[in-house]
Amino acid sequence: MRDTLLIALYAFLGAVAAGGLGALALWPLRRRSLTASLTVVAAVAVTAMLAGTLAVAWAMFLSPHDLTVVTTVVAMAAVVSLATALLLGRWVVARSRALQIAARSFGDGGDFTAPDGPATAELAALSAELAATSAKLAASRERERALESSRRELVAWISHDLRTPLAGLRAMAEALEDGVAADPHRYLRQIRTEVESLDGMVGDLFELSRIHAGSLTLSFSRMSLYDLVGDALAGADPLAREHGVRLAAARVEPVPVEVDGKEMSRVLANLLVNAIRRTPADGTVAVAAERSPDGVVLSVTDGCGGIAEEDLPRVFDTGWRGTHARTPPAGAGLGLAIVRGIVEAHRGHASVRNIPGGCRFEVVLPAAAS
Repeated sequence: MRDTLLIALYAFLGAVAAGGLGALALWPLRRRSLTASLTVVAAVAVTAMLAGTLAVAWAMFLSPHDLTVVTTVVAMAAVVSLATALLLGRWVVARSRALQIAARSFGDGGDFTAPDGPATAELAALSAELAATSAKLAASRERERALESSRRELVAWISHDLRTPLAGLRAMAEALEDGVAADPHRYLRQIRTEVESLDGMVGDLFELSRIHAGSLTLSFSRMSLYDLVGDALAGADPLAREHGVRLAAARVEPVPVEVDGKEMSRVLANLLVNAIRRTPADGTVAVAAERSPDGVVLSVTDGCGGIAEEDLPRVFDTGWRGTHARTPPAGAGLGLAIVRGIVEAHRGHASVRNIPGGCRFEVVLPAAAS
């Protein structure tokens, strides 16, 4: 038993000495190539085994021949281990460099493509994470391009929509100032109408800026969809009569919801105004409100004839008005963007789809707790 303990002690001391020297050698190489680190680690393991074996062999007073045999066997094992470590290190480093080159595509605005060939589990996991990050960055770049395009269109259309009424206001003001207006009262009424239109446009811009800034404050209260729809139809009736459009309430259930009444009234008003302006005379705009497995669905159906399939994903984008609606009274293309912002602030979502003869805008809201 005593001999076994002595052998274990000698082997332990030899291995500790080799491990300490290896740690000292590894510290300056901690920022060098992975090949160097793997080589040092392999050398430490082999040297520790060699030192422990030789320490035990010397302590056992082996014959010179036996000592030579043991030393030769251990030395050969050390050479093979070091060669294997070098090959493994070079392979891992090559895979790491290939992964590094592939990752540079991020900086060039490209997509990440994992290098071909086998890889260690860690490098494979890193490749998968880089691929997922690449997909997220690509989606983010696409959203950024879409937002930038929407901003440019919005600025162009707002500039156009402001220039026309401002030019008219200036001309009417100059006519009134010079006393050449044939009917001053008619000019004043027209000025008031134009100012109200500009005020509405500025109000929409302010509302949209609050939505984008995340500063839209909601005051939730429990109310019935029946009341919301009724008030919205009453408010839109004069515009519908002016355009010769019929308003209809279909399947309006008295479903309770927890919403900001003022903001949801704006949502319904924007949807109704949009539907009335796109529906030809003698057409019908229908409003429905009913329960669904996803919550509560508010829908506005018009007779616009449908939207091009490629334009459907852009309908709720800021500034979008469609190729046929680039002049007033289409507005600045803010109404539907405001609808989406307010609905999402209520933890709901808005969508649109084509139906025979027109479009159906849907707003899905969470149902109120019973």
